[in-house]
Amino acid sequence: MQGYRPVFAWALMTLSVGAYLGLAISTQNVATKRVFLPGTTTHGHYQIELACNACHEDFNGVRQDACTDCHGADLKRDKDTHPASKFNDPTNADRLAVLDAQKCTTCHREHVPNRTGAMGLSLPVDYCFHCHSSVADQRPSHKGMKHDSCQSAGCHNYHDNQALYESFLFKNVDQADLLVDPKNPHRLVATDNSDLQLHASDADAPIDLLLRPIVEDWENSIHARDGVNCRDCHDVTSEDERDRTWVNQIGVNSCKRCHEGEAKSFMNGRHGMRLAVGLSPMAVSDARLPMHHESSHKTVGCSACHTPHRYDTKFAAADACISCHADQHSLNYVSSKHFELWQAELSGNAPHGSGVSCATCHLPRAEVDGEIVVEHNQNNNLRPNEKMIRSVCMNCHGLEFSLNALADPDLVKNCFAGQPSVNIDSAQMAKRWFEEKESKRQKK
Repeated sequence: MQGYRPVFAWALMTLSVGAYLGLAISTQNVATKRVFLPGTTTHGHYQIELACNACHEDFNGVRQDACTDCHGADLKRDKDTHPASKFNDPTNADRLAVLDAQKCTTCHREHVPNRTGAMGLSLPVDYCFHCHSSVADQRPSHKGMKHDSCQSAGCHNYHDNQALYESFLFKNVDQADLLVDPKNPHRLVATDNSDLQLHASDADAPIDLLLRPIVEDWENSIHARDGVNCRDCHDVTSEDERDRTWVNQIGVNSCKRCHEGEAKSFMNGRHGMRLAVGLSPMAVSDARLPMHHESSHKTVGCSACHTPHRYDTKFAAADACISCHADQHSLNYVSSKHFELWQAELSGNAPHGSGVSCATCHLPRAEVDGEIVVEHNQNNNLRPNEKMIRSVCMNCHGLEFSLNALADPDLVKNCFAGQPSVNIDSAQMAKRWFEEKESKRQKK
């Protein structure tokens, strides 16, 4: 009997481990799923790494549509230079043999930190060579250039080249560093509904809350002006839609009843991506970027920036950002020329739209269905940063100055306090290319 004890102990241990793993994979408590992580997750996805089914099928690989469900609309809007459809063409079949560009995971593998670089790229940076090895024969200007330099700042991007196409570069070459009338586009603002104005005496909050200062804040807010009462936000409907219950702390689901577009774009960015897959809001303490210690207890939702009951968009545009972010770029903002312009606008000493807040660049204005709204996906134009050129930089600056500034890492760190020390030749190369073509055409 004694000889069976080791076997029994081993079997018991195996069953215990198996039970734990089975519980971990099936439980709704996502923290226990951490045991299944095969490696460190990229900066872009680490927040949702415990929502395994956001990307994976049970006991299977990564779903291609998991990538396109999140990134497909952006790629379409950005006029993706290398869509999967390009490689569905039979004439490109030989290229798929060396680089299967129909699948996102060919270039973007997760959980392999030892070979993952900027923007989640897990291929060697000279991968352009596979299809463009003869580019120097077609473009003499590219002779001597290495294939690992294709994605150098201001040259080429794999997906979004809207600010780098030759025709666009040529159209905007030789512009002044600072445009004649630099201004941020005016966003859509609520119409005057003063006839709907509510007052403190109209507040329908529970009686024990009516004497708090937040009622006065609400009375002076745009919500009260437009007839939005307390319960319009704080009452939550049950799943069967039979009951409505007051909740003190509301989330994005309450806000999106009226602000659907803003809520959707917010959940597409890193601030709100956890909410999009059913996880709790992002905690400031979980950020991989430097943050102020005194803000580590905060979570990121609508009210984190839009101060509850005041809904002060001016506070949300800058002060809210620098109250959390403690990286060099953010810390140097308050000593930058952009900050001076923002303060001048706030004080009334400069025209509306002439100031540059954090939101001016990172939550840019965008045209949707003929209206100017605020893009709440703060990461949308950061990777690669040339995406900022058309939507932000060129509202105030010329194209070449913008390319040079964004390509200068030191200038980015000091929040653009000074002139670029980098010179990107892309626009001048495009100019020479088109002028040579025109010269040859005239000689015929």
